Amino acid sequence: MDAIGTFTRRNLPHLYYPQGTYFITYRLHDSLPVGLVKELTKKYENSTEAPSIREKRIFKKYDELLDKGCPLEGAINLTSSEIAKLNQRVIHQYDGKDYSLLCYCIMPNHIHLVFTLLEENRGISKIMKSIKGISAREYNKMKGTSGIIWQDESYDRLVRDENELFNVIKYVINNPVKANFVSNWRMWKWTFVAQNSFCAAAIAEVETG
Repeated sequence: MDAIGTFTRRNLPHLYYPQGTYFITYRLHDSLPVGLVKELTKKYENSTEAPSIREKRIFKKYDELLDKGCPLEGAINLTSSEIAKLNQRVIHQYDGKDYSLLCYCIMPNHIHLVFTLLEENRGISKIMKSIKGISAREYNKMKGTSGIIWQDESYDRLVRDENELFNVIKYVINNPVKANFVSNWRMWKWTFVAQNSFCAAAIAEVETG
């Protein structure tokens, strides 16, 4: 996609485009030790591979680390019913306003989210700030606490073509299976997939897979 993006950097690379489809992963603030994330990005920063290949490798390792540290119990479990419903409500709140929601999967310590930005969107940074801010505020109100909930940065990737989007959707809905929580993606209560022919094709491939 030809576009001029806005580049920012913390521990993970970000390239923000005013429009497009994004694959985003955001996680609980204590879900991974800071040193592990820094070590991971440092390992690949001098790679001679194409940036898109390097980015995929980083994400694969990043998500593997999240899944390994992803127990069904813990100080905060995003898949407990009241917390999962809270996050669902916040995610759907911006569907049709800032983005067209394609799919998401709520895991115990992180959330995968895929959407296409609408023309008059506020930008990824502001959208994610709202999603995290509102869900954190509501969580603390519900629990009578005031702690930090989310890691500041998110992993966000611009999906560059239909083939990549097809694979991303399959990856997201199959995450609970890959993490050995369920044997079939439909058994996971906290997965959403939009009802359209493109998503239906991805679902069909996962199920016949």
